[in-house]
Order: sequence, then C-alpha cells, then structure tokens
Amino acid sequence: MVVKMTHVGPETHLGHLKRFMIKEIQEATNNFDRNNILGQGGFGVVYKGRLRDSTIVAVKRMKDCTTAIADEQFHTEVEVISLIVHRNLLKLTGFCVTNTERLLVYPFMPNGNVSSKLQEYVDGKPALDWSRRRRIALGAARGLVYLHDQCDPKIIHRDIKASNVLLDEYLEAVVADFGLVKLLNHGESHAITVVRGTRGRIPPEYLTANQASEKTDVYAFGFLLIELITGRRSIELHENEYENGGILDWANELLEKNRLSSFVDRRLKNDYVSAELEEMVQIALLCTMYSPDHRPRMTEVVRMLEGSDGSIAEKWEAVKDVDRSKPSTPEFMLSPPVDNGSAEHNSIQLEAEELSGPR
Repeated sequence: MVVKMTHVGPETHLGHLKRFMIKEIQEATNNFDRNNILGQGGFGVVYKGRLRDSTIVAVKRMKDCTTAIADEQFHTEVEVISLIVHRNLLKLTGFCVTNTERLLVYPFMPNGNVSSKLQEYVDGKPALDWSRRRRIALGAARGLVYLHDQCDPKIIHRDIKASNVLLDEYLEAVVADFGLVKLLNHGESHAITVVRGTRGRIPPEYLTANQASEKTDVYAFGFLLIELITGRRSIELHENEYENGGILDWANELLEKNRLSSFVDRRLKNDYVSAELEEMVQIALLCTMYSPDHRPRMTEVVRMLEGSDGSIAEKWEAVKDVDRSKPSTPEFMLSPPVDNGSAEHNSIQLEAEELSGPR
C-alpha cells in the first residue's frame, strides 16, 4: 500500500485521516490532564478531548511503540485501520506523531463501555435490560465477523471483553482496539513471543504456543457473553461460591440442572426470557471449548444469536462431553502473569483494561 500525505489548507491529512499537530491534542486534553482520563490498559491511556471546533473526541496515547515502529510504518498501519468501516467497529478519525508520541483520535462514545454500563441503573432498573444485552452481543459478533472475514488480511482482535465494547448514543455495540496489537508488536525481537490479552480469557493454544486465530476471538467472545448474562465486573468466582471449578464449569452444571436462574444477573430479577438465557449460555460454552476445532466460527455465532440457527441445543449436546479430559478453565490461565524478562523465553503480557466512563 502506498500512503501519501496531502495538504488541505492549514490541515495535514494521511489519506482521509486528519493528522493533528501535538499542540492541538495538548490543547484538547488540557495537556493530558489526569482529570480527562477515560481509561487505561494494554495499549495506553485514553483521554477525553475537545477540539477547537468543539467536537468531543477520545485520544488514545499509545505506549511502548515510539521506538518499536518507525513513522512510515506507523502511518501505513493507521491508514489500514482507518479503512475498516463497519457499524459495530470504532472508526479511527485522526492521529498525531512526534518523536516521543503516537496518538490516535477516535469519536467519543457517550455511553462508555459495556462493563461500566452493566453496573448502572436508570429509574431503578438496570441500564441494560435483557433485550439490549442480546442486541449488544449480536452487534459485537457482527463486528468480529467483519474483522475475520471481510478484512484482507484478516484481523484478530485478541482482547475481546466488555470494557473493549463501547456504546454509542443509541446503546449500539462498537468494538474498540482492533488492529492495535500490530502497532505494539512491530519491531520486537523474533526471539520473544508476546502474548497479549486479559488473564482468564486467553485460550490455551494462544497462551502456550502463541497460536492466534479467529478462534482466539471466539473464545474471548464466550466470556463476553458471560459478562452480559451475569453482569459481573469480574469473571472470577467469589470464595466458596462454587467449589468444583471456574465460572465455565459452574455455568455448565447449572445448565445441566436447569438452574440458570442462579447464573443470570440478579438485577434483572425475572425480566429475561428463560429460553434465550439457556441459548446464550450454550453459545458461551460452545465458544469456550478447550479445542479451537470444537468452537464455532463467528459467522455461526451470529446466526445463533440472530435466531436463524435453530440447532443450538443440538450443537451443544453433540460436543459438551468432548472436552471432559481437558479442564474448561485451565489452571495455568488462572495464575498471575509470568514474565521472566529473558529474550530466550516467552514474554507474556496479559493486559487488563478498566474504563470508568464514556470514551
């Protein structure tokens, strides 16, 4: 791809992206004032900003990539990201590059992220009711299908979770942070294997062998469904809550015993459809199968969530006992991140991102 810089009046553009001057970004964010921080995580810190034309934006201040990636390569990568346009994917609108900064500018999402919204109430009721949660799941799934099947080369997100799914003014799902792994990983020694994601949501084949594929995202999407079902901030079970395994084992047992009312977010009370709850749990368990070969593709997940695939129960019955010889929540996935600092071994970076408000 040949990326050319163009000049339109006082503004500089890279393709259809606006290239901001650092002074504009500093002015918009009040010189990266901590009071403007919307969230922070594996890729950097996100600030709320107000441009000179009063447009509200979210500015991602990238970390770790100023030395790893040259200006030209950064320009190329952000141009590729900016060409990805889908209703359920966050659109990149601008960037800024200096000797010490790599900044990405996005539209501001007024309703924050799913993780935070799940904790909110409106008029005494959960801000996200059952039908909205199902719609969010479907929107995020459609965004992933676009990344997997309609981008060339395909893009593997590697860190799907509720805090990386934003909500626009209509509470529609908008997946963020896709395509950024390449920016941070570019230029790193081939002797180092960098695994990026969030502890507890990384499939075994990726954590042990750094083999990322579409099924990596499918696995994490299963946990996103569990977040939407349970409304939990963390997928780790409380002490003495369930003694026979992790949250996947608990979900499986409750499903088998027809007791899923104990699994669904209590704040919803009885305002959900039991048949839909059962299907959502079955889809989540299908997505989190130990072997990637037994997980569905995201296109199949979309059909199941749309209701156009009426064989969800049959699919689950066919494979539910296949992985019994393997733990559904491997013990090594529940251990703290490991980084021995040696270039001769794997460097495992398990990123967590908690965003407190809109971005």
